[in-house]
Amino acid sequence: MKLVVDTNVLISALVKNGFTRNFLINRSILFELITPAYVFSEIEKYKSYICEKSEITEKQFYILLEKLMKYIVVINPIHYSSFLKQADDVIGHIHKSDVVFIATALAFNCPVWSDDKHFKMQKEVKVLTNYDIDKILR
Repeated sequence: MKLVVDTNVLISALVKNGFTRNFLINRSILFELITPAYVFSEIEKYKSYICEKSEITEKQFYILLEKLMKYIVVINPIHYSSFLKQADDVIGHIHKSDVVFIATALAFNCPVWSDDKHFKMQKEVKVLTNYDIDKILR
């Protein structure tokens, strides 16, 4: 199953060594993980917060990010740009920065993996939470 990884999933994995980090590093073959290239600008915005919260240095941050991204395919905007208008109609009025994640999900006809509640406010794209992923794995 293909899944679009939302920024909050990666931030969660960077901040805490738990289910999300373990899943990303020891990826299940049941899932093919993708994310739009935009995710890096969002993560960069929160780098100081992540380093402070997880008590790691900037160098450790980048090493961990590289480990987490090992099994995630980064999608170039050219692959989802034709879906941006539709995605904006779906979630732009709720949360503008998530338009690219919905556009990627629409382009690849797959769910978004996110624990952000605003994703559930739209009905166009299926959203899976950590709880849902854990259930699938069991």
